[in-house]
Amino acid sequence: MDNILSATDMQMVYIVVLMIFLGIEIISHVPSILHTPLMSGANAIHGVVILGAIIVMGQADPDNYGALVLGFFAVFLGTLNVVGGFLVTDRMLEMFKRHK
Repeated sequence: MDNILSATDMQMVYIVVLMIFLGIEIISHVPSILHTPLMSGANAIHGVVILGAIIVMGQADPDNYGALVLGFFAVFLGTLNVVGGFLVTDRMLEMFKRHK
């Protein structure tokens, strides 16, 4: 049986695993008071994922229903994440406005 993953694929797996551990380490050191603003901003920036999913769907073969369905779900869930990020950010900014 041939190797399932090539050397390049294994390097990518190592990079992803290291990114996961690095992300957990960074997030665990963020103070609780800053966690919500950082996450709402990150969710709002999630539009990059939407653009990537649209590009992948545009390049996919029309007969490849799996890629199209996954692309649709990526666009849908990415859109929910962006809208949620903007709503949370707007709600936080509303707390700092003076009420008349």
